[in-house]
Amino acid sequence: MKNRPTAVSGMSRRAFSGLVAGAAVLGVPSLRAQSGNRIVLGQSAAFTGAAAQLGIQFHAGAKLFFDQLNGQGGVNQQRVEILQLDDGYEPDRCVDNTNKLISADVFALFGYIGTPTSVAALPLAFKADVPFFAPFTGAMGLRQPFNRLAFHLRASYNDETELIVRQLTNLGLKKIAVFHQNDAYGKAGLDGTVLALKSRNLEPVATATVERNSVEVAKAVETINAAKPDAVVQISAYKSCAAYIRAAKAAGYGGTFYNVSFVGTQALADELGKDGAGVVVSQVMPTPYAASKPISREFQEAIAKGGNKVQANFSSMEGFLAAKLFAEGLRRAGSRITRDGLISGLESIGTTSFGGYSVSLSPTNHVASRYAELSMLTGDGRVRT
Repeated sequence: MKNRPTAVSGMSRRAFSGLVAGAAVLGVPSLRAQSGNRIVLGQSAAFTGAAAQLGIQFHAGAKLFFDQLNGQGGVNQQRVEILQLDDGYEPDRCVDNTNKLISADVFALFGYIGTPTSVAALPLAFKADVPFFAPFTGAMGLRQPFNRLAFHLRASYNDETELIVRQLTNLGLKKIAVFHQNDAYGKAGLDGTVLALKSRNLEPVATATVERNSVEVAKAVETINAAKPDAVVQISAYKSCAAYIRAAKAAGYGGTFYNVSFVGTQALADELGKDGAGVVVSQVMPTPYAASKPISREFQEAIAKGGNKVQANFSSMEGFLAAKLFAEGLRRAGSRITRDGLISGLESIGTTSFGGYSVSLSPTNHVASRYAELSMLTGDGRVRT
C-alpha cells in the first residue's frame, strides 16, 4: 500500500469545485487533490430513483456528525468533508463515479449504498489502494475474502436472516418464501435465508424476484401466493417491497412480511402507511427514536444542535455512526494522517462501546458489529423496537 501523507489527504477548494463541476457535466475532472486542511471522502450512492432515501438519509447522518466535528476543529485541525455523486443505485453509474473520485485522489471511499454498486466499486478501490469504508450492505461477498482496505460497520445479511428465520421458526412458522431483488443484493439475502433454513432442515417453499429499481411484482406475487407460505422474507428496496406487500394482500395473502435492514425502514413505513401494520424489519443499528442508549441520545442531541434538519431514522443513524467510527480511526492515525495510518488507527480500536453500541476492529477483523434486532411497523407510519 502507498503511504500517503497529509499533502494528498486533503483537496483544495479549487480542486473540490473542479470535481463537482466536472461531475455535473459527466466529464472526468482534471484537477487532483492538493495540499490543504481538509480530508475529502468520496461517496457514490443513490440520491435519486427508487432507493434515493437510503443515500439521502445515510449522507445526512454522516454529514451531521462531520459538520459538528469540523465545528470543533476537525481532526488534527483538518476538516472532514464528503463529496457525493449520484449513481441512482446502478452499478455502471457507480463505476463511473468511483473512477472520478479515485482520479480526484479522495482520501477514502465512504458510505456506498447497496450491494450491486459496492461489488462494482470494490475492485477499483483495491486496485487504487484506497480504503473502502462502511458500505451500506451486509453482503458476505464484500467481506470475504478479507482485504485490509475494506471496513464494515454493520452486521451481515447472514446475521439478519438468521435472526429472522430463528424468530419465525420459534413461532412455529416453517413455510417460508423469499421475495428478492434479481441482483447481487437479492442473492446475498437469499443465500443467508437458505443457510438459516438449511440449518433447521428446511428450505424455501417458493422464491421469486423483482428487477432492481422496478416495482413490477405481479408475477412474484402469483408465484409466492400459490405456495401459501406462513411468511415472506423480503430482500429488496423499499419501493418494490411496499409494492409487493400491497399486491400480495390484494391477492388474498394473509401471512407476515419480514425485511432486512437495507429496505430502508422509515422509507418503507412512509410508503406503506396503514398497510405497514405488522411488517417486521431486522435492524443493525440502535434505535434512533428512543433514548434507551447513550448513542441514541447523542444522535438526537446532535440533530437538535444542527437545527433539526436531519430526520432521525435507522439510515441516518447508520451514517452518523459510520462517521463517528471513521473519525475515531483518524484520531488514532497520529498527527501525520495517511491512509496506512487510518487503517492502523481503525485496527487499534479493539473492542469498545460507542454509547452502548459495541464495535470491535483488529488487524484480522474489519467487521465492527454483528448487532441485530427486530422492529415492527405500525399502521401510523411509526417503527416499534
